Amino acid sequence: MFDFEDMLQRLSEQTVVCIGDVMLDDFVYGDVSRISPEAPAPVIAVKRSDRVVGGAGNVARNIAGLKARCIFFGVIGEDESAGLLRTALQDFGGSIEPNLIVDPSRPTSRKVRFVSEHFSTHLLRADWELAKPVAADIETELIARVSAALPTAGAVVLSDYAKGVLTPEVIRAVIDRARAIKIPVIVDPKANDYAVYRGATIITPNRKELAEATRLPVGTEAETARAAAELARAVGSEAVLVTLSEDGVLLHVVGADPVHVPAYPVRVRDVSGAGDTVVAVLATLLALGSGFEAATRMANAAASVVVGKRGTASVSVAELRSRLLPAAALASEEKIVFDWSVADERVDDWRRQGLRIGFTNGCFDILHPGHVKVLAKARAACDRLVVGLNSDDSVKRLKGEGRPIQDAHARADVLAALEAVDLVVIFEQDTPLELIRRIRPKVLVKGGDYRREQVVGHEIVESDGGEVILVGLVPGHSTTGIVRRSARPLDLGGAVPPDRPKAKKPAEPSRT
Repeated sequence: MFDFEDMLQRLSEQTVVCIGDVMLDDFVYGDVSRISPEAPAPVIAVKRSDRVVGGAGNVARNIAGLKARCIFFGVIGEDESAGLLRTALQDFGGSIEPNLIVDPSRPTSRKVRFVSEHFSTHLLRADWELAKPVAADIETELIARVSAALPTAGAVVLSDYAKGVLTPEVIRAVIDRARAIKIPVIVDPKANDYAVYRGATIITPNRKELAEATRLPVGTEAETARAAAELARAVGSEAVLVTLSEDGVLLHVVGADPVHVPAYPVRVRDVSGAGDTVVAVLATLLALGSGFEAATRMANAAASVVVGKRGTASVSVAELRSRLLPAAALASEEKIVFDWSVADERVDDWRRQGLRIGFTNGCFDILHPGHVKVLAKARAACDRLVVGLNSDDSVKRLKGEGRPIQDAHARADVLAALEAVDLVVIFEQDTPLELIRRIRPKVLVKGGDYRREQVVGHEIVESDGGEVILVGLVPGHSTTGIVRRSARPLDLGGAVPPDRPKAKKPAEPSRT
């Protein structure tokens, strides 16, 4: 019914403008084992912490995760959190083009959540924010910047967290400008009065927000559909997409029957930011020209991926494909991981089963017999083999311009198709040291052109009781050599190409 494969391949061609309340999201994970003697409060034994861009910034992260381009607008303070937020956005390279206006009078919004590592339960949240409208001069600057960017985009997202960036004046100006040039407007609402969103293309409230906005019951699917239709009528939108948590989503399009898309059966770890993912996928698909139902089904699939991850998360094209396409087409893709938290779960599960984890890494730009030998030997030395794969940017830094020959998805696909490989994890760094610390393998394998002390991570593995194995090279096989030989003129062994005239045979020397 829907050609999702074609849509996924075209996502990288899209540009989406996103404007809204950006914030820094911190997640502190630990276990509670006792109550504090100083106060009746739980004591959290902290194990680790994560920091990501949240709020409207998470919409931008998800758009970038789809390989699309996001022109992002927000307001930050003049503080430490602002610097951390800028640095986090730089990690996306050119995929996110940040346009952050500094307002020294307000703090950068920040949320710190304390989460039970074992139960994935949120125990406490601390917020730093000033939830009031931005000043008139900042409004004017936002409107001017966004209006200038809109003609270059295929869709615009208004990500409203009610922190003050999306004032009625900003909302009105963006919607009017987008409608004038026929660009779809996707609104993730938070205003008390939805009249400010009049003229938006599609609005995405959750069930509670829909009930509050329409003052109608939403206890059943039929009631939710009626409330969605009333909201569309009241604000003049073409469609309303209601997110229903564990019940999936419900789409109302003016003039069509409502469509309920059930949730995927997944283990829910954390729902933080799942609505951002829905909005990001919806906007990118509408920018591509997809219909509302196709975009909704893909957004619902994306949400099922991120709720299975820790914290405020994003979805990749590979993960989306694994949800949408038939299982027979995805056997190898189940082995490919871009999100390290997913790798954590796989490896932890293997370790609980008492399996011996092995690790090797490389660029694997053009797979050759030398690679195959290393992988086969590595797998023979362990029960499960994890392959760390350099990202495209990492390969370019290490090998120079013109590399990689194949992008990360293509290289990962080839590796995952091999029986010897159990998991492919993509890393952005120049070395796999951070990934090795995370995986904690018992076997670390590299080619024989290394000495043991040169192998990245050997100290970590050996201090944990593991071993380093060096595999002899296959003479005459290296990616660099293959690339160099392929650049030479083709040797046709004396044969003449059909478009080249045959050379005259030189006269034989006369004998005397």
